[in-house]
Amino acid sequence: MSMNTTPAAERIHIGIFGRRNAGKSSLINAITSQSLAIVSDQKGTTTDPVYKAMELLPLGPVMFIDTPGLDDEGELGAQRIEKAYQVLHKCDMALLVVDATVGISEEDKRLWALLEAQKRPAVLVLNKADKLGEMQQALAAVDALKLTKHCFLVSTQTKRNINELKEAIAALRPKEQERHLLDDLLKPCDTVILVTPIDSAAPKGRLILPQQQVLRNVLDNKGIGVVVQESELAMALAKLAFPPRLVVTDSQAFAKVSQIVPPTIPLTSFSILMARYKGSLENAVKAVRTFDSIKDGDKILISEGCTHHRQCQDIGTVKLPGWVRKYTQAEPEFCFTSGTEFPEDLSEYKLIIHCGACMLNEKEMAYRNKTALEQNVPMTNYGIAIAYMNGILRRTVEPLPEIAKLLE
Repeated sequence: MSMNTTPAAERIHIGIFGRRNAGKSSLINAITSQSLAIVSDQKGTTTDPVYKAMELLPLGPVMFIDTPGLDDEGELGAQRIEKAYQVLHKCDMALLVVDATVGISEEDKRLWALLEAQKRPAVLVLNKADKLGEMQQALAAVDALKLTKHCFLVSTQTKRNINELKEAIAALRPKEQERHLLDDLLKPCDTVILVTPIDSAAPKGRLILPQQQVLRNVLDNKGIGVVVQESELAMALAKLAFPPRLVVTDSQAFAKVSQIVPPTIPLTSFSILMARYKGSLENAVKAVRTFDSIKDGDKILISEGCTHHRQCQDIGTVKLPGWVRKYTQAEPEFCFTSGTEFPEDLSEYKLIIHCGACMLNEKEMAYRNKTALEQNVPMTNYGIAIAYMNGILRRTVEPLPEIAKLLE
């Protein structure tokens, strides 16, 4: 992850849906004026969702997601269709591509109805217009208008209406929600200490994404960022002429860092700030008391948004289960998911512990929160869970007044 590259989670996600050979991959290539996606006359070329990050003016950084065909066949085909529908959970907008020479199918109608039910911004794209006569084009347009006014008759071969389609996509840009990491907590020249352990799990030669984003947020707000490992934290504090406005630490180091940082200095973690930024922090705090009722055999789902290489002391699969067993004095059953995997049915779980979700966009995290709430399964966050089990939860959310109120 380069410091000057827009993270995938911060890009507008545009899902491309449709039947096999409707021209989904060709449409991506036409919109971007690049050969990004593999194109073939053979049905089912795209077998898994394919992500293409790029700049699309006037939208800016976007993520195109090319999906498998909605009419795929067989047992494997059904799994591919399921993957295509899962992409909806993270889409800010969608393009439904229809082969105009074939017409709108039942699969297309079902997906469009789902997009409308979810109030998902979408455009219906009638592709392969170059293969139709004028009368056939008119009839295809009439059929499309029965579904929506947001439709375009295009040709990826002749580039007909491609620019007009790009303008329509730009017009669907979702309104930006006000989201904060810590910019609303800082004033110019405030000092923030970032505690970033460099251990076997740390990527070589770089900081992990939450650390990058928080540091950039400090700089954007004219703050002074001081980055140290926990072993140098005490010395860093001693060398400052004035106490820092805030200390932000990796959640794994909460126990040690909370002993070093005086109670008069506000303390929180990258994971807690990321949960706030993604809109899941309030529910995470409400859910954390579930730890007090965990019993032997209770199922706990530990879910991570990325698929990093597991180390021997991995936080998700090793450290967290160990801390939970120690705190609860019980032997719960732990289950694990990573990346895009997240169960639709959560009813078997007593609790979900989710990472800070730096690799998931806001839409995907909102879907996971909604799924858990609808099924009455508490979902907390790595940082909140670790702080609670170390007895410092109140302290770690005190810098966030709207969250601290939940503990009154």
